[in-house]
Amino acid sequence: MIKGLYEAHLPVSNLQDSIEFYKKLDLEIAYQSEHVVFFWIERGKSWLGLWATDKVKTSYHPSLRHVAFQIDRKDMKNINYWLEEKGIAIKPDFEFSGEEQPLVLNNNPQAHAAIYFEDPDGNSLEFISPLRLDFEESFEKMTLEEWERTKE
Repeated sequence: MIKGLYEAHLPVSNLQDSIEFYKKLDLEIAYQSEHVVFFWIERGKSWLGLWATDKVKTSYHPSLRHVAFQIDRKDMKNINYWLEEKGIAIKPDFEFSGEEQPLVLNNNPQAHAAIYFEDPDGNSLEFISPLRLDFEESFEKMTLEEWERTKE
């Protein structure tokens, strides 16, 4: 029955500033009005709604104000440079500095590579790529570089 996640929403304080930021991520506007804009994540399959509101003052928590975008594993190798070229800072997370990311999350029985950053309102954004699924293996969080060395 369920085919995927079609939409997610984030609060923003300045719609125009947010539009400029999300265009840097190569997202295309699907719909725009005075107080909301929707960006295609994958045309016809998923989009992200940004709402101009004072709710942006709600404190961040992982259950609120967070969106993870899936990218190909091969793109994860150069994502730091891609973000840097666009003037987007990598956010330290899970006790890893921006320089140490992408990191590998140990969500057994899954493992994912991830890198974290924020939009102009402090909404938490993530690029994530599955490394392996349904394979039970104990390991500590590590950098993607370390992960690849251990899997050679």
